[in-house]
Amino acid sequence: MAKATWAIDPTHSEIGFKVKHMMFTNVSGKFNLFDAVIENEDDHFETSKINFTAEVNSINTGNDDRDNHLRSADFFDVENFPKLSFKATSVQKVNEGVFHINGDLTIKDVTKNITLETEYSGLMKDPWGNTKIGLSVNGKINRKEFGLTWNAALETGGVLVGEEIKLVAEIQFVKQ
Repeated sequence: MAKATWAIDPTHSEIGFKVKHMMFTNVSGKFNLFDAVIENEDDHFETSKINFTAEVNSINTGNDDRDNHLRSADFFDVENFPKLSFKATSVQKVNEGVFHINGDLTIKDVTKNITLETEYSGLMKDPWGNTKIGLSVNGKINRKEFGLTWNAALETGGVLVGEEIKLVAEIQFVKQ
């Protein structure tokens, strides 16, 4: 068996999220600085060991005031918890090109097991001869389970920030 290592291609990857604002619209954000490595046997995706980290200080929702609030102790507390991480514990094939990646997500030193639904493109060569794989990743978490509890009540009832966070990522990896 041949072991393969894959590094994330940050110029062709986005790691993002969506959350309800005022209970009726979604606000999107992303992390600008992140890293990930996949190791697998004979290029078989289901044998993959996956490790991912993001620099929380790189959060970007397109609004400086909101981003600074997200970096504060009310949310991510980047002074004390500068990174979030994900480490896969298993990769299970659901059907052709679709996998469930189970793993441990750590935010603010709180670790929870989550499942990410993943579309896997298979192997492809770019025009320069690099072997790549592409992943479309989706998942959901409850932010309160990770200590992200700040909120504000609305006059009409409800809250300003939803509890459910939708995780969305489009990722390319290049074989090393």
